[in-house]
Amino acid sequence: MTPVEVDGWDNRTYRLGDTMSVRLPTAERYAAAVGKEHRWLPVLASSLPVPIPVPLAKGTPAEGYPFDWSVRRWLDGETASADRVHDMSDFAASVADFIVALQRIDAADGPTAGAHSFYWGASLAHYDAETRHALDLLDGDIDTGRAAAVWQAALDAAWHGPPVWFHGDMSAGNLLVKDGRLAAVIDFGTSGVGDPACDLVITWTMFAGASREAFRDAVGQDPGTWARARGWALWKALICLADAVGSDAEHASQRHVINEVLADHDHSA
Repeated sequence: MTPVEVDGWDNRTYRLGDTMSVRLPTAERYAAAVGKEHRWLPVLASSLPVPIPVPLAKGTPAEGYPFDWSVRRWLDGETASADRVHDMSDFAASVADFIVALQRIDAADGPTAGAHSFYWGASLAHYDAETRHALDLLDGDIDTGRAAAVWQAALDAAWHGPPVWFHGDMSAGNLLVKDGRLAAVIDFGTSGVGDPACDLVITWTMFAGASREAFRDAVGQDPGTWARARGWALWKALICLADAVGSDAEHASQRHVINEVLADHDHSA
């Protein structure tokens, strides 16, 4: 059993032989996802255009490790990046197709967005105080007036549609590429049933220019959903930028996302 080269914050993943992996939550707040994924990923897998990490077995606390854990089928591929994708516009359309396929799966009895999803897929109001605090901290560093307007527009565009499945962390780190194309989508720890706007954040974090337009065209969605998506992207970028722990490169990346979101909001007005 060997650790994977690229790992996440919420879990530690190890390759088990050639065909399996072991996934271990790093804290109690992440352990709840194990049962959710065992219940629902087999249901979702058959309706999605690329593989997802279907669990094979669930482990229980033992030998000093305090949480449930899982064994999964190994999925081949490398973490998505610009240099590994052959055609970014085609890739963006494939990601959009995955999101749309996920939304079309019957959401009845699915896990309603809430604490288990860290409120991804729920109301942005859960993060209102945190966002406004970040804006206060960043006053003079970014255009907080425009950012506050984007945030308020997202809150005002409250979601009232039927609940649909969402991934909850649709980012480059959770997309696997093989032969230059989307090969798998991983890490459904914050998935659930609710507002799909959170899955559109990748619009500004990974895509630009033609690929961004390809993603928009393929994923569809109404103006209110796009307003909330800008809110989700802004919230995450603000709190990361306000965190003094990040590196200069990370902060520069978050400033770029903020500027792209602000420009997108202005364009949509």
